[in-house]
Order: sequence, then structure tokens, then C-alpha cells
Amino acid sequence: MSIKKIIAIGSAKGGVGKSTITAALASSLSRHSKVGVLDADIYGPNQHILFNIEDKPEFITQGDSKFIKPFNKNNIEVSSMGLMLDPDAAAAWRGPMLSGAIKQLSKSTMWGELDYLLIDMPPGTGDAYLTIFKEMSIDGFILISTPSLLSIADVKKTISLVNKFKLPILGYIENNIFESKTNIKDDTFIEKKINKLGTFNFSNHMMNFNPEYINVQADNISKSIIENV
Repeated sequence: MSIKKIIAIGSAKGGVGKSTITAALASSLSRHSKVGVLDADIYGPNQHILFNIEDKPEFITQGDSKFIKPFNKNNIEVSSMGLMLDPDAAAAWRGPMLSGAIKQLSKSTMWGELDYLLIDMPPGTGDAYLTIFKEMSIDGFILISTPSLLSIADVKKTISLVNKFKLPILGYIENNIFESKTNIKDDTFIEKKINKLGTFNFSNHMMNFNPEYINVQADNISKSIIENV
């Protein structure tokens, strides 16, 4: 098993489109590279829904260890706790159980040979972030924000945590989910010299995600990722 680059995609703010953008970027990158998606949002996993995966994952035993076989959908390897839990039940887990689930997904998934592993990070800056940053060798972090002042305020907290772990920030993506005519006007990204990778504009293709749809915005951003990681 070999993964060339691991990229985390996230924001402390929920509902800014992290999961959909992660899936769109994975679809774009997969046309030229071997790509995997790790859904690290244990409390609200969505990647299996975006990629229309309903079956339970297969477990493979090697010696005394059990490994998770990811689902291959549209040439993308997908691993999500959402495929192992009751879809209608809440995962009311405390920190140690949450960390254990993330470790299991990250360490026990048989990714094979990948050029890129994209991690769909959960909202917040708690145990999930700490576990992933300590357990995995992150090559770069991508910030997601909407033009909302509330979103930008929480992104600042994400930047602070990522910097604390001395992880490289590849840039930020603006998700214009409200069809706003104004772009992000906060100076935080300029002051911290964080480049803008691109903008996703609201569309029915993004709202009703189709992994086979060729998203020009995702293609342009994925090119920037390849250049910067």
C-alpha cells in the first residue's frame, strides 16, 4: 500500500460544502490519477451518499488483522463510517470512541496504490482533527469557506489549528452556495498569504452531485492542487 499525497479538506464551520467539494475534486483528479476519499466526518458521513454507495464494506483478514476494502466508484476508492453504521441512528460517541473509529478507517483501509488521498474533514476543531493530524502524514490542507462572515470567522480557527501542527495550507476554495454577487472580502487570507485556489458557484450539478459530471471549476482547482502539493 502506497499513498503519494494526502490532502485534508475542511473548515471549522459546518454546511459550507466540504463533502461535495471533496467529491468533485476527487472526480476531477481521478481522470488522470489514482484517487481515494476518506470520509472522516464520523458524526455526519456523506461520501457514501454522494457516490451512491449502499452496500456494506467487505472485510479482509490477513493473519490476525482485519482490513476494510474500500468501494471503487467511478475509479475512486471510497471509505466511510457511514457504510458501517445504522443510517438512521446517531453516532453518540465520546472522544476516545471517535478517535478509535478514525484510526480504524485510516489505518485499516486497504487503499492500494494511490496518487492522492483526499480526507473529508468534519466541522469543528476537536478530537477528529487532532487524531488525523497525529496519525496521518498530511501533505497539505485546503480550506473551504463561503462569503459569509460566520464562515470566515470559523475558518480563522481552522487556520490557527493547522498552523499549530505546522501543516502546509495549499490554499482556500470559496464556495458560493448562496449565489452571492460578492466575494470574500476579509483580509485574513491575504495577511496569512493563503492563495485562493478557485471558486465553486452554485449549480444544480453541485446540489444534486453526480460524480460523472465534468465540473470545469473542479478541473481548474485540481490543476492548482497538483501544482502546489
